[in-house]
Formats: sequence, C-alpha cells, structure tokens
Amino acid sequence: MTGPVSVAVSPAFWVAVVAYCVASVLLLVVLAGKANVRPIAVLFVVIAMIAHGTDIGWRGVEGVHPAGSVREALGFLAFIVTGGYVLASTRYRLTLGGVVVMPVSLVLLLLARLTPAGDRSEDLSVLGRIHISLATLGVGIFALASALSAIYLVEDRALRRKKFDTAAFKDRGAPLEALDRLAHRLVWVGFPIFTVALVLGAIWTSRLGQDLGRIEYLLAVVTWFVFATLLVARQIYGWRGRRAAKLTLEGFAAALAVLVIYLVRRIVG
Repeated sequence: MTGPVSVAVSPAFWVAVVAYCVASVLLLVVLAGKANVRPIAVLFVVIAMIAHGTDIGWRGVEGVHPAGSVREALGFLAFIVTGGYVLASTRYRLTLGGVVVMPVSLVLLLLARLTPAGDRSEDLSVLGRIHISLATLGVGIFALASALSAIYLVEDRALRRKKFDTAAFKDRGAPLEALDRLAHRLVWVGFPIFTVALVLGAIWTSRLGQDLGRIEYLLAVVTWFVFATLLVARQIYGWRGRRAAKLTLEGFAAALAVLVIYLVRRIVG
C-alpha cells in the first residue's frame, strides 16, 4: 500500500454540487409547467457539467487518474452521464430524464469525493486502468440508455391509461419511438465497449491471482448476458418498446450492483 488515493476536493467540485442542486430544482419547476424556466435550467446543467469536468481535470493534475480506483471511476461515470444527457437534450426535450439524471450524477459525485478514499493499490497496472476506464464508459452509456428506457416506460404507461395531464406529457418530450430507437443505439455503442472491458478485467484478475467466482465478477457477466440477449432478441425477434426498456433497466441494475460492491469493498478494505 502507498497511502490514500485521493486529494482535497477542488473549488470546481463545490460549484458542480451547487449547479447540480439548482438544475434539479429548476427541471422540476419546468416539469410542473413553467416552460419559461427551461433556459435557466439548461444553463445550470451545462455549468454543472463544465465544473464537474474541471474538477476531474484538476484532480488529474494532482496525480489522481479518473480510472485510478472505483471511487474515482464513479465521479467519471457521473460526468459521462451528465455529458450524454446534455448531448441528447440538444435534439429532444428530456426534462423528465433530467429530473432523474441530475440528482443521480450529484449523488455519484458526492460518493466519489466525500467517501473514505481507502488505500492505493500497487496492483493497479496499465491493464487495470484501461479495464476500469472502458468499464466506466460502457456503464455510463448503459446508464443513459436506461434513463431513456425509464422515460419510455413512464410515457407508455401514461399513454395506455390515457392520462395526458401527467408529467410525462406536460413538457412535450421525445416521442416513444424516438426514445426506443435512441436507447437501442446507445446499447449498441456501449455493448462492445463493455465486452472489451469484461475480457480485460478477466485477464487482469487472473494475473492478480484472484478468484473469478466473486459476486461482482458474476454480476458483470450477468450484465453482459442481459444486454447481449437484448440485442439478439431485438434483431431476431423484434423486441422493442416496453420489453426492451425493462430488459435495459435490468441490465443496468446488474451493472450498478457491480459498482456498489466494488465501492463498498474499497471503503471497508
């Protein structure tokens, strides 16, 4: 061991925290029917993303790599999710998604910066860093697909019940077909990245002499199988809509469980 794997939080971190909080509240206001607040809400989302990215860069200058630990990877994951939301919002109105994404990114950032750092592992080789980086990127993309799938299910449920005055329709968000299509494309992008991360992770773990039967590794394989099933079933059997959305959420839940287990192991040692 070579000491804690962390540095003091940067001023940009606090800016990001405040911006995430304000953006979350303003997006709720927009969802409640105050469309004129949208530009301000979007501005704070962008401020949160920029401040978050600045914080990651500042920590990099201090010698803390975004893939240096699972704890740091959580902060990077939150940045990917926020950045992806901003990009998707340039094409569709995703206020409902923002109401979910902003608090989630905030919580992940707080976990990444304010939880106990643990000790730096001497076993984190270049292979380990590549594995963590790709796994974080893949899970981040799956998270965006899951957010869109969640919106799909909410809108679809309201539509089936003919409740057009619910939050799902107040903001005139993206149509169901667009949500389904975009979530599918994100899974297509994230799957090969996650696949490579899984293979590299197995090689790295074998070199460390660790047991591949640990629960987090098994859950990672479950995640891969769920998304593989989703892609194959959509291609062969035409799985779309609610079935695809639910399977996407199930796959992401497994991936999130892996991160939580790693984080807990890191904290408790």
